[in-house]
Amino acid sequence: MAFSRVYSDPLSRGIFKKFVVMLCSLLTSLYLLHCLTDRCSSMPTPVKASSQVVGFFASELHDLRSLRRKRLLQKWTTGSKPGLSYESADDAKRASEYSRFNDADTGQVFYEPGHQVDSDNEKNRGLSHYTQPSLGDIVYSKRLAPRFMLKTGSTGKLSPLGDGTKKLPQAMIIGVKKGGTRALLEFLRVHPDIRAVGAEPHFFDRNYENGLEWYRELMPKTLEGQITMEKTPSYFVTREAPARISAMSRDTKLIVVVRDPVTRAISDYTQTLSKKPDIPTFESLTFKNRTTGLIDTSWSAIQIGIYAKHLDNWLQYFPMGQILFVSGERLISDPAGELGRVQDFLGLKRIITDKHFYFNQTKGFPCLKKAEGSSKPHCLGKTKGRTHPNIHPEVVQRLRDFYRPFNMKFYQMTGQIFGWDD
Repeated sequence: MAFSRVYSDPLSRGIFKKFVVMLCSLLTSLYLLHCLTDRCSSMPTPVKASSQVVGFFASELHDLRSLRRKRLLQKWTTGSKPGLSYESADDAKRASEYSRFNDADTGQVFYEPGHQVDSDNEKNRGLSHYTQPSLGDIVYSKRLAPRFMLKTGSTGKLSPLGDGTKKLPQAMIIGVKKGGTRALLEFLRVHPDIRAVGAEPHFFDRNYENGLEWYRELMPKTLEGQITMEKTPSYFVTREAPARISAMSRDTKLIVVVRDPVTRAISDYTQTLSKKPDIPTFESLTFKNRTTGLIDTSWSAIQIGIYAKHLDNWLQYFPMGQILFVSGERLISDPAGELGRVQDFLGLKRIITDKHFYFNQTKGFPCLKKAEGSSKPHCLGKTKGRTHPNIHPEVVQRLRDFYRPFNMKFYQMTGQIFGWDD
């Protein structure tokens, strides 16, 4: 009776309940501690990275992780994550081949808020002109680079390299034919902040009636901060080209590769001879009258080398500060030095240096150790570096005498001594 009276008391029942709860909590804690020490086999626990998982359980775990990654990736590619989407379904499909969610597996780097990006270091890794992303945004991954990068800024989209917008060129190589323009363009394309058209568009001399939108469509897509370029050497001698380019943009930066006009004329003739073996001799095309020694300036091979005359036309539309003259001779003897000047002129960091070149003794000019998008050495094709025909020394001397006054004027106009008359 007394026993029943004790446990029927409300206060006693409350104490008893508290005791039971505390005892259960203690037993649960001990059990969990026992499991954490890997001594519990009755309950599946997360497998440590260092432990070895075998058999059915390992297979199931791998499938679950893969499924989770696929679901997460699907969630990201459908745009459910703010500030991140793909340009196309193909891009998302390609991206699905990669794991992005385990930095220990992929070597992925995440930038957290407050992280200061080292722009110089990022440029060296091909991530120039990117703004600081938010936590979780993908900036660089050993497994994704260089194919995938984050395009930040107004769009904030994850896109393959090459995606972006097509823009009219901000810089152009406008001349001169057989001066070394192709070599300069190939060298410049190594720079990550330059995107250039491979073929010559000939828009401002042959295709102007097609309109600027047609021209824009020929350009490669560029990301923010990259420069769009094209090369058409005939622009320099096309009378209408300066006005047309100025109408497109007065801020366009112009590059002219010049070379000894006599050597340039012989190289020009050599190229034509390779295509039309039955053309007249160089000597007969050079002179209107061989006896009097009168030079035929109507022949394009001669006319192109009168650089001062053509430059006069360009200076009516562009200031001298917007035109850079590259020495074709120094482009061979010191490619890194000339490329340094070009990079400075374009407002770019000097990334292309001596380490990018080696001299090819067979061809007689420098080649790239690694071309754009390749890990192999690259030299210009067989059409470059052709052997020139033997020209009579008297003809060469008469051409030098003819070009000398034009060269002197050109030196004065540009403020550069190219040494063609030494």
